[in-house]
Amino acid sequence: MVTHQPKVLLFDIGGVCVISPFQSILNYELSLGVPPGWINHSISKTAPNGFWHRLERGEIPLDNAFYAGFNEDLHDSIRWEAFYKAQQLKNPDLSKETPPVPKLDGRWLFNDMMTASNAPDPWMYPALKNLRASGKFILAALSNTVIFPHGHALYREDFLNDPIRSLFDVFVSSAHVGLRKPDPKIYEHALSEVNKFAKSHASEERGQTSRWREGVKPDEIVFLDDIGENLKAAKKTGFRTLKVPLGKAFEAVDELEAITGLKLAGDHPRTPIKPRLKGSKAKL
Repeated sequence: MVTHQPKVLLFDIGGVCVISPFQSILNYELSLGVPPGWINHSISKTAPNGFWHRLERGEIPLDNAFYAGFNEDLHDSIRWEAFYKAQQLKNPDLSKETPPVPKLDGRWLFNDMMTASNAPDPWMYPALKNLRASGKFILAALSNTVIFPHGHALYREDFLNDPIRSLFDVFVSSAHVGLRKPDPKIYEHALSEVNKFAKSHASEERGQTSRWREGVKPDEIVFLDDIGENLKAAKKTGFRTLKVPLGKAFEAVDELEAITGLKLAGDHPRTPIKPRLKGSKAKL
């Protein structure tokens, strides 16, 4: 078991540094009585060339054609039938007959997810600022991202001019590099970028203290993500990994404190974020 302190702390953004978009998905499913997990299942089963995945690789723009394609991906009857049958095995109280595919508003859902996940996580954000202030580690981000067009509420002229993104020494954005997690190539790219940063800043005081001149090896990186598939791919690259549980990032902050030996937590109450029920209860 690796016990030495890392040189690099590598963060996912959504669900780690900001509120998880999965929280928005769950809220939407519960409010409509849709079996939880259907939307994530639908998105994941369109990989690698669904509209969501192509958008996050920067291959297509965020426009009306994307919204139409994404909406279509969410209404595939064959995927729905397979998903529902799998849920029946878990819950015998479900109807024996597969109901119609749930009617979802892909445009509304996408923008609700993006808006919700623009808010800093109340536990991880203070920890990030404390890590930055310590100056002991290379702070890097590896995120599946979207490039918002001019006119969108979340458009930024300077992608990195943001309270969260500006905290990082290195920021690897999927939509800008044409790769997305869990493609092994994006982890290799992230390793190359943090290695370049370390060597180019080796003469700084923190670089000398942490031996940055030697570069960065895979096991000198701790990667935080909220998706198991992304963590498994990182582990295959040689990174150390830390899973951030949905709505309970304070647990990951505890582990970061143990890894770094620093006091990182802010004063936000350690109360898990729970789904918002806006209407009828879920059917599962």
